[in-house]
This record gives sequence, structure tokens and C-alpha cells, in this order.
Amino acid sequence: MSLLSWEFAAPAPHEAAGLASALRPESVNPGKRDPFARWPESAASRPTPPAKRVAAWLPTGPTGLGTSAARALLPPHAGHGWSAPATTAPPRAGDPIPGLYCPPAVPADPVKVAEVDRRLEAWAHELALVPPQWAGDFAGFQVGRAVVLQHPGAADLERLVVAGKLLVAENVVDDCYCEDYGGSPIGLGGRLVIAQSALDPLHTADGYQQQWQEGLGADAPLRSYAGAMRAFRDIATPSQVTRFIHDMARLHLGYLAEGAWAQTRTTPPVWQYLVMRQFNNFRPCLSIVDAVDGYELPEPLYSRPEVQRVTALACNATTLVNDLYSFTKEMALDEHHLNLPVVIAAEERCGLKDAYLKAVDIHNEIMHAFEDESSVLVAEDPILARYTTGLAAWVAGNHEWHHTNTYRYSLPNYW
Repeated sequence: MSLLSWEFAAPAPHEAAGLASALRPESVNPGKRDPFARWPESAASRPTPPAKRVAAWLPTGPTGLGTSAARALLPPHAGHGWSAPATTAPPRAGDPIPGLYCPPAVPADPVKVAEVDRRLEAWAHELALVPPQWAGDFAGFQVGRAVVLQHPGAADLERLVVAGKLLVAENVVDDCYCEDYGGSPIGLGGRLVIAQSALDPLHTADGYQQQWQEGLGADAPLRSYAGAMRAFRDIATPSQVTRFIHDMARLHLGYLAEGAWAQTRTTPPVWQYLVMRQFNNFRPCLSIVDAVDGYELPEPLYSRPEVQRVTALACNATTLVNDLYSFTKEMALDEHHLNLPVVIAAEERCGLKDAYLKAVDIHNEIMHAFEDESSVLVAEDPILARYTTGLAAWVAGNHEWHHTNTYRYSLPNYW
């Protein structure tokens, strides 16, 4: 299950020779070497500079979660409405899901969006992630708009670009290794462990170290991971880098669980599906909010169980938003595709409409729990307030990106 189903379609990894290509199932035609395959500066050859620190943030700090947290980031006179309430009238294109609870997003600056898109597309071509004839295909995905909406407190433009690189890379690997562009659950673990090494580098004997480096350069998804990680190390502290590497391993574990169910044609119980989605979700995107905003939530605070819980709740809520907005597209391609409404319908033996509406309720319960429990942390410590406000802003921006992206999403006729 792709987090966002990367639509500008990085070249399928089976078009490139290399270490990851050798791990693919024989059912995938290896084809010829990717003509765009090239590797710029070695990730291993670049020293990691100290993280850049930005002290300035919001002059008065956050005042709460939900509406109040969003208002702390909103410009003067911006609207503060919530998502549309449940209604019997069918939603129009670009409307939010009726009854879905989510705070308002900070509006995205179109100039900033355009510049982030420009830099990301240049980066993708520099690493030969896409052939030249695909220039301009970022428009449908709106990756620049996504990261600007998700990180309204970003310290500077470069940090937004880094967030975009990570988002691009995660989707390239997901689509090319797991799903849309040559991916398969067969042999997925072998491909993903090599992908993880692009984030968490191999340390071994010199000759094999060189072969590993060459293997990373031979495959577009691996180049995307290594290039994005190199950029993230430039803006993050060592602790934030380690946190991200761990979250990516969690993500890969979720991919493997879903792939295993696909191989055995298993529709899991709802609770097991929700376990999988807590791993196969947006957590790597949300847990970098402090790095993008130019500060660090110290590890002793981040590791506290209540901080881990609100982080998980935010990630789970926003991932279910993706399930709901992707539903129509996924069902058109494969009526057995796993998503929350499908597993609810199977377990409760009900129609997809009833299952979909129950999935909205499940999302709302998780979202309310996030807000309620985060409000305690907001009152306890200013840096926890800043972090949880960043999570709330990411959730709100991601919802805004989903419901307004009519190029990608449309809603079922359930109202």
C-alpha cells in the first residue's frame, strides 16, 4: 500500500542493473539498464556537517492543540473553519469527507510551493530518478504544496526541500519495490533490507563496501533514499537522524506485513490491519517536524511513553485519512485492495458504504484522542507544546492536501 502512490512514476527499478535488481523475483522482467542511471557524489565521501540551528520560532508559542494550535500558525484574518459536517448532499470535487474531523490547515504560500517544486524536480533529474520527458509531472502529485502545507513552521525553504526529498524517496521506493512500477511482495524483504542500508550505511571490509556503494548507485530507488538521507543529515542532529532511520525500519516492517497478506490472499481482522497501518504509515514524515522547524525535541522527552503515544495517534489518524481519500481510486484498480473500509466490511459482513462511514468514525476517535492527550503535554512544557503543535499542523496540512487534490482523489457517492 503506497503512502501516497507516487504518480510521476520513477523508472521501475528493474530497468537498472545492480544489487537491488538481482534481488527481484524472476517474474519481473529485468529489461535493459536504465539509460538515466548515474551516481553523483558518493554518500560515503561527504562528511556530515553539524546541524544548522535556527532559534526563532513563534513569538508567543502555541496555545493549544486543534483549532488553537492551528491558529498560532495562521496569518491574521485567516479562516478557522473545521471540515464540513456530515450532510445528505453529495460532496463536490475538492470538498472534505463529510463528517471527518480535522483542524484547519495553514494556507500554503504559492510562491514557496513553486520554488520547492522547482528544486525538487531539479534534484530528481540530477539523480536520474526520472527521464527528461517526464519533466512537469510533479504537477499532479503537488509534492511542493504537500510539504508547505504540512510544515507551516519550517525554519527555512531548504528544510522544506529536504522534507520533500524524503517524501519523494519514500514514494519511489514504495511504488517501485512494493507496488505500481514493477514491485511485488515476492522477495520484498531482500529489496527492503538493501534499501534500509541506503539510510543506515553498511560498515564492512573495503572491497565489499565498494560493491555496496556501486549497488546503491545502480538503482533509482536506492539513489533516492541515499540522496534524500544525505540532505537530511545536513539539517538534522545525530539524534534526529537515528530517530528517522528507526522510523523507516518500522515503515519497511509494515510493507512486509502487507506484502505477506497479499501473498497469502489474507484479509486480516480490523485490529490486525490497524497494527499494520501503525507501522506502514506516515510516521517518518511526522517525526521530523522538529528538524524541519529548526530545533530538536530532546531524546529523553521524545522517548517518554506519552509523547510516543501522541506521535502514534497523529500518525495513525493521518494515515487513515489516506485510506479514506484513496478508497475510490484503489477500489477502481483492485476491489480486494486492503484498506480500512474493506477490512471492516469483511469482518462485519456489511456493505462498503457502512464500512466507509465507520472508518470515518474510527479516524475521528483517534483524532480526538490525539488532541485530548496532546493538550496535557502542551500545558506541561513549551518544547513539547511546540512539537505537538507541529504534529497537529502536519495532520491538518496533509488533510488539506488530500481533499483539495482532485487530480488524484475523488470521493465515493456515500452521502
